[in-house]
Amino acid sequence: MSAQIDLVVGGMTCTSCAARIEKKLNRMPGVEATVNYATEKATVSIPDGTSVEDAIATIEATGYTATLPLPPEAPADRPDRELDLLRQRLLVSAALALPVALLSMIPPLQFDNWQWLALTLAAPVAVWGAWPFHRAAFTNARHGAATMDTLVSVGVLAALGWSLYALFFGTAGMVGMTMGFSFTASPQGGAGEIYLEVASAVTVFILAGRYAEARAKRRSGAALLALLELGAKETTLLRDGVETRVATSTLVVGDRFVVRPGEKIATDGDIVDGNSAVDASMLTGESVPVEVGPGDSVVGATLNAGGRLVVQATRVGADTELAHIGRLVEQAQTGKADVQRLADRVSAIFVPIVILLALGTLAVWLLVGGGAELAFTAAVATLIIACPCALGLATPTALLVGTGRGAQLGILIKGPQVLESTRRVDTIVLDKTGTVTTGRMTVATVTAIECSSNTELLRFAGAAESGSEHPIAVAIAAGAVARVGELPVAESFASEQGLGVQAVVDGHLVLVGRPQWLAESWSITLPIELQAVLGMAESRGETAVVVAWDGKARGIVGVSDEVKPTSAAAVAHFRSLGLTPMLLTGDNEVVARAVADVVGITDVTSGVLPAGKADIIRALQAKGAVVAMVGDGVNDAVALATADLGIAMGTGTDVAIEASDLTLVRSDLMAAADAIRLSRSTLRTIKANLFWAFAYNVAAIPLAMLGLLNPLIAGAAMAFSSVFVVTNSLRLRRFRALAQ
Repeated sequence: MSAQIDLVVGGMTCTSCAARIEKKLNRMPGVEATVNYATEKATVSIPDGTSVEDAIATIEATGYTATLPLPPEAPADRPDRELDLLRQRLLVSAALALPVALLSMIPPLQFDNWQWLALTLAAPVAVWGAWPFHRAAFTNARHGAATMDTLVSVGVLAALGWSLYALFFGTAGMVGMTMGFSFTASPQGGAGEIYLEVASAVTVFILAGRYAEARAKRRSGAALLALLELGAKETTLLRDGVETRVATSTLVVGDRFVVRPGEKIATDGDIVDGNSAVDASMLTGESVPVEVGPGDSVVGATLNAGGRLVVQATRVGADTELAHIGRLVEQAQTGKADVQRLADRVSAIFVPIVILLALGTLAVWLLVGGGAELAFTAAVATLIIACPCALGLATPTALLVGTGRGAQLGILIKGPQVLESTRRVDTIVLDKTGTVTTGRMTVATVTAIECSSNTELLRFAGAAESGSEHPIAVAIAAGAVARVGELPVAESFASEQGLGVQAVVDGHLVLVGRPQWLAESWSITLPIELQAVLGMAESRGETAVVVAWDGKARGIVGVSDEVKPTSAAAVAHFRSLGLTPMLLTGDNEVVARAVADVVGITDVTSGVLPAGKADIIRALQAKGAVVAMVGDGVNDAVALATADLGIAMGTGTDVAIEASDLTLVRSDLMAAADAIRLSRSTLRTIKANLFWAFAYNVAAIPLAMLGLLNPLIAGAAMAFSSVFVVTNSLRLRRFRALAQ
């Protein structure tokens, strides 16, 4: 037997850290582990005879920290101190580095002894500001590894170290010293020049990239917190006939509580008294509220849209359906592939080679008699020219511009891992309610017989339904007002929960409801003509109600969840992007097929529960498909987190938004096509940035080794490569949406 646990891992700075921890854990007898750098979690299967403490000790021995996760409620109130410290480090370093750069690059500003002021400002940046890189480099070195942190640390310390040598033992500390430019290194040049602006600028640039990444990772656990916020905080406890407001968390199994119209159901339970319509679309995706009565089960956090209910709790706390969905979301997020930042993929080879080349340069120049200063100058130039400033900027700058442009277009991209997913996606799964459709019930068709017109039918129906809170009644009343105008006042209103309503309108007894109710309670049957209309309405996925007055059925009003105007065009664009669209919904097959026919989707799966949606996503992935999921409800959250790319409508629930990778602020499926296009463009830009950054290193490193580059020129060249990367990224601002 084995137990599976999750551990929160601290101290990871790149994917190679996660791989190292995973390798160490899997060497333990019987242990199977996966470590996710994005979520900073390790999922460990521990056999009998091995304790959690053993796993934690193994991670700590590798140079990182590990703890058991805190309760879900705790992070909501706990400040993110790590992110705050990183922001503070970035702001202070930037404030100190700016005058150093200005003094070093603008000769008219170089007053007597300016170099000592530059040292005073740059030293804290190179030591304290870059401390996270130094610490990570030391940890990696202890375990015989090297990452980008190693190269940043070595480059910064080399620039600072040579500057200290030049100031205290060379000629750079003399009064009146200015920064002279020389394109090649010389035995006399190195000791008279300092590279403090290189040390400080590299630190600030890389810190900015790390801060942007940390902000994206901060939200990795927000889906579970959003779920916890979704439930009712208080409820009305019914005990010995007395109603008392209590916190939902105090409920125990067997307690009875009251749910009034418009209130959320506090927890899972069975109805013991009352009839109502419950809006369960957040869980099931079904747009039409479910009629419930005594003996029926209800789920916590769903909305009571009709009458008063008395519910007996059957599951509370961590056992509820909402908590179960929360666990599924967390598991799906943890199970995602590690974020593979493109620069880190080559760091295991690139970094050690650069360090060896710098040491080799130093040794060769000393052996050929080039002199210590020339040897050190060439070695430092090699390190500086290879310092990954452009590499560090390649992803953050493109991501910054791409996400900024996306925000202008109503598209929110959560991190670089999202861009990798969009490149490979070949299947897009669409939720129906609130995604392809508006999620709101509206009057679709009005068919009248034996009365003057459709207007009269809708006028009577709207007046009668205006006294009901049922969502279908609300839709009919709103549709009547929109089409007819002011409605007459209904008198003697009465309703049968889930069946229909009756009211006196202009002296006529008007009945609006289900055909069965009219037949059984009022002996009103539908003529053949209306029976045909009823069948056609239901075949189109409409919910049809019969309108009758003066003892006769006068017509039918069909209500449906309206398809968004742009959904069909969006589906066509998905196909043009190489994606296969699929409709996945908790609604019934007739409604799902009707909507799919309108928008042009042939692959439809209906009647699916939340966990089932995730299962279908996993089944598609098992067949080799790379799946994007578009949804907006709690019922979509697990599927959004399970999919290779999750896209949430911004008008949906918070939990769906938090579980997704892309959020569409506009409630428009066309924005999903734009999101994929923008993400792919951003990824192409990142790849181009990385290519040119590496190409620059490959071309410039030999020049530095041959002594053909002064470290100052190397620093300037490095800065130029950064400018190129930033300029290339800025081209994303010209991205245009399909609708523009």
